[in-house]
Formats: sequence, C-alpha cells, structure tokens
Amino acid sequence: MPEVGRADVVLAARGLARSRTDAAALIRAGQVLADGTPVRRPAQPVGPGVELALVDDGPRYVSRAAHKLVSALAAFPDVAVAGRRALDAGASTGGFTQVLLERGAAPVVAVDVGHDQLAAEIRADERVTVHEGLNVRDLTAAHTGGPVELVVSDLSFISLRLVVGAIAGVCAPDADLLLMVKPQFEVGRTALPRTGVVTDPSARRRAVTDVVAAAHRAGLEATGVARSGLPGQDGNVEFFLRLRAAASPSTDDAAGHAERLCTAQAVDWG
Repeated sequence: MPEVGRADVVLAARGLARSRTDAAALIRAGQVLADGTPVRRPAQPVGPGVELALVDDGPRYVSRAAHKLVSALAAFPDVAVAGRRALDAGASTGGFTQVLLERGAAPVVAVDVGHDQLAAEIRADERVTVHEGLNVRDLTAAHTGGPVELVVSDLSFISLRLVVGAIAGVCAPDADLLLMVKPQFEVGRTALPRTGVVTDPSARRRAVTDVVAAAHRAGLEATGVARSGLPGQDGNVEFFLRLRAAASPSTDDAAGHAERLCTAQAVDWG
C-alpha cells in the first residue's frame, strides 16, 4: 500500500504544483484543499486516498511573490504598466515579470544574480530579455537596451540602498518604480533577531526611511509607501516604495524627505 507523504511532496507528485517549493508556497497561501479542508502546513501528512485540490483564486502565477506585486499595483493604481519598457530587478522564478506581461508591459528585462531559476514559460516569452548571473549593482543601460519606463524589484540578501543608484541610472525621465523593501535585509546583522524576522515597528519604519533617503540621493522621488499584501515566507512584513525618476536632482535633505514621507503615509508598521 502506498505510504503517507508530506502534502508539498504529494502535491508536486500529482502534478498540481510545478515543484515542491511551488507546492509549499501554495499551501502557505491557503490555496490547497485536502478532501475539502485547507492544508495548513507543507509537512502535513497526506494519505494515498486523500483528494488534493487547488482553490480557484484567479490566475496561477509561477511564484507566490507575484501576488505581492498585484497588491502593490492595486495600492498605487496610477502606475501605468501597459506598453512600457520594464525592468524586473531580482526576477528569481519570474512572478513579477509574469504580472507585468499579463498587464501589457513589453519588453521586460528580467535580471537576477542567480542561474536557472526563471520559469520555463517566462524564459520562452519573446517579450522577455533575461540576464542571469548579474548583480543589480552592476546593471547598466547596455543590459536593459536603453532607458526603462517601469521598474519593479524583489531583491533578497542585499540592501536596496546598495543598488538603488544603479537602478536609477537605467531609468527614463519620469519612470515609475515599485521597489519592495525587506526590513530583514536593511536593518543590519546586529539588529536582526535570531529568528530572522523583524518584529519591531520602529525598525521596520527605519528600514523604509533609510531606503527612501538613499533613493532620494540617487535622484528618485518617493511618493508613497504601502505594506505588501503578503508577508515574506518567514513572516517578515515587507513594504513597497512608489518612486519616480525626478526630472532634476532635488536639493532637499534626504533624511528629512524620508521622515516627512513616512510620517505622512498611513502605514501600519506593526
């Protein structure tokens, strides 16, 4: 008799998920049912006679992260996507790129420091230009084929403060940017709890203001902050910055600008 297996392993084996990682993400997002009951964790035991099914909740994306960008575009409906040259900085499996394509962006330049992570269907799309093994810090207009009009980012293991200058350097005048701030990669090792999860609201706010100030110094104008519609997989609360490429560099104090912006925004930092 077949043995009982983990829910994520069984889901992938039955072809309901692209991989075990994809299966785990679907389970954490509440998208998997076992005999009609939500599966609570990837390691939940599933027997051979248990029916697994996916909740019909709109488009299937190649990554859970795609839903984060969907939430950001809903929070900032003035950000146009259709017909714009776009950059996905930190593309990984391509969830953000997929959302951009779905909404009419073209071409989309997908950049990631890793290799062989981009989903096959995204890689094969003729509207997508892929640059793997490329650190965003080293990004130039030669990689993007000229200035881009829209930038989205989902970067890990590096502070946005270190890459925002390079990102600004490939933007067309009046380009729009939606950059995801992950406090766990902004607060520094000494301030990061052993769990890897930033729970202090003041630390989360400081992470955002630090990135806003760096963006301001790079010639980008921050106009909004919104909490991501989904947390990180470890439970970290993340935030999207809405920025525009300024026509001319501002002479305002960067730190003061960042504080004023974050004070004016109705953001739940807790």
